[in-house]
Amino acid sequence: MAISPENEHPVKAFGWAARDSSGHLSPFKFSRRATGEKDVNFKILYCGICHSDLHSAKNEWGITSYPIVPGHEIVGVVTEVGSKVTKFKVGDKVGVGCLVGSCHSCANCKDDLENYCPKMILTYGAKYYDGTTTYGGYSDIMVSDEYFVIKIPDNLPLDGGAPLLCAGITVYSPLKYYGLDKTGMHLGVVGLGGLGHMAVKFAKAMGLKVTVISTSPNKKKEAMEHLGADGFLISRNTEEIQSAMGTMDGIIDTVSAVHALLPLIGLLKTNGKLVIVGAPEKPHELPAMPLLMGRKIVGGSCIGGIKETQEMIDFAAKHNIVADIEVIPMDYVNTAMERLLKADVKYRFVIDIANSLKPF
Repeated sequence: MAISPENEHPVKAFGWAARDSSGHLSPFKFSRRATGEKDVNFKILYCGICHSDLHSAKNEWGITSYPIVPGHEIVGVVTEVGSKVTKFKVGDKVGVGCLVGSCHSCANCKDDLENYCPKMILTYGAKYYDGTTTYGGYSDIMVSDEYFVIKIPDNLPLDGGAPLLCAGITVYSPLKYYGLDKTGMHLGVVGLGGLGHMAVKFAKAMGLKVTVISTSPNKKKEAMEHLGADGFLISRNTEEIQSAMGTMDGIIDTVSAVHALLPLIGLLKTNGKLVIVGAPEKPHELPAMPLLMGRKIVGGSCIGGIKETQEMIDFAAKHNIVADIEVIPMDYVNTAMERLLKADVKYRFVIDIANSLKPF
């Protein structure tokens, strides 16, 4: 796909980048492409820190090309639009999530599933159509094709809304696709971190009964009193797990470390669905017999398409759903990464880009 900037001169930008597998981030100058005829240029106000930012900065998936500017939970205010942009105007509140490009012609793209396009272009660390590297939201400005820009409703706070662009859609999409969004259903949520707490909030807004499944007994009060979960199971407590066997219509498993799936499958009713959205580095062990004996399904899901992401944001605004966040300045990002590694955050770090990212 050809890109035809109306102003050929690239735009100077600055942010923070990792330059090697230590993952340490430091100030970095780079260029954004000029605003093309279908592009939206916006001033970044906030950017959430996703666990994949940490994986990418440290090259834990083996695909990182340095230098890398992370960040795909990006929100801000439009400062310029191309001449053929129809959906946005200067001053609009907008966001960009995990994707900035796709082929627009494959079966997945035609079904509004750009997130499964074989040629999808990630928001950072990828090659854009013009051969340039994509840089993420730990920076001052963003330029994106309007197709991949999300409209943020005025009543949705930008700081707490930023993590919805990854964590929010990652749990919303499987709830919808797997039919786990019907009032009165019983949903299990494994893990109470950035993804897990969003799953609880969306499921409760959909009218579901929600039980949190966690290794940490000290999260019970938080889960039930603050997030509104209806039940809490300690995954290592065999008596608790046994008492809940066969009671759940579905489970959203957000844990990104290897753990036993057999007890989770046992919690499902006949025809129940265990949906994995966490990505452990090593494969899970999956026993066949418990699946056969209850016609149960183990599935997966990865973020969502642009149409569904907009739907999710609008749903969140309607139901006052935002992430629980800790807002940090840009120069705290390396400490935040260390804390994220230890799961020491409730439940998402968000960088206050506008007030703390200084030119250098």
